[in-house]
Amino acid sequence: MTDTTDTAPLAPAGGPVPDSRLRIAFSPCPNDTFVFDALAHGRVPGAPALDVTFADIDLTNGMAERGEFDVLKVSYAVLPWVLDEYTLLPCGGALGRGCGPLVLTREAGTDLTGRTVAVPSERSTAYLLFRLWAAEVVPGGVGEIVVMPFDEIMPAVRDGRVDAGLVIHEARFTYRNYGLHSLADMGEHWESTTGLPIPLGAIIAKRSLGGQRLKELADAVRTSVRMAWDDPERSRPYVLEHAQEMDPAVADQHIGLYVNEFTADLGEDGHAAIRGLLTRAAAEGLVPALAPDALTFAGS
Repeated sequence: MTDTTDTAPLAPAGGPVPDSRLRIAFSPCPNDTFVFDALAHGRVPGAPALDVTFADIDLTNGMAERGEFDVLKVSYAVLPWVLDEYTLLPCGGALGRGCGPLVLTREAGTDLTGRTVAVPSERSTAYLLFRLWAAEVVPGGVGEIVVMPFDEIMPAVRDGRVDAGLVIHEARFTYRNYGLHSLADMGEHWESTTGLPIPLGAIIAKRSLGGQRLKELADAVRTSVRMAWDDPERSRPYVLEHAQEMDPAVADQHIGLYVNEFTADLGEDGHAAIRGLLTRAAAEGLVPALAPDALTFAGS
């Protein structure tokens, strides 16, 4: 879902931004920097220029709710609160298979009934998937939910400050370094019960940009994705510069999981996965219900 550091502006933040430039915020995770490398560096012919800010997805979710940027990478879980002002782009986001959040514990097979669970956000796809899983698998209900920065979750579980932790992204590849066990894979549960890909992070843009500009933006994002696929080495310096000292091999695994056919185009399966997640979550009272046309792209 892309989602992981404090705000760190790439271009100067604050002050007037020229009308021709779009203010965009996305995470410094390898999948996002890989996807947006060509676009952010002006290599997509005819594309709008960008002013880029890096921010954890929990921060970008809040930015979207406040209407602060033209374009944002957000969790699919926040869409029901922002789609009046923003439209979902049909590309650039993160869906996939075999890439869901994990529930980690110190001991294998821990019963989570009444236990304390650390999560990176309560407005995240990971959290929705966790609550849908827990409703089926933990009939007694989990205990206290503690929100903390994602990079603090595994140490908190390891040190016994919480009983379990919900983790995302590269933690899939590194949790064993903390001596932890994977209790359950939220993505595996979602896929086995729905047959659909896992919807993680979305790209949204302000409806006020207008249909033509939104279409141009979507086309530019698709082109940026394809340029990254065609020449992955070109994006490597940008990816590693912002990967928080991540091992390059882990960064490659990260990109391989989260940049796929759904990044180039959501398609029918992608849209079905998003609507399926949010419909189930609404039925559990976790999010507001979506309007029938809420996911329709506003680009002409």
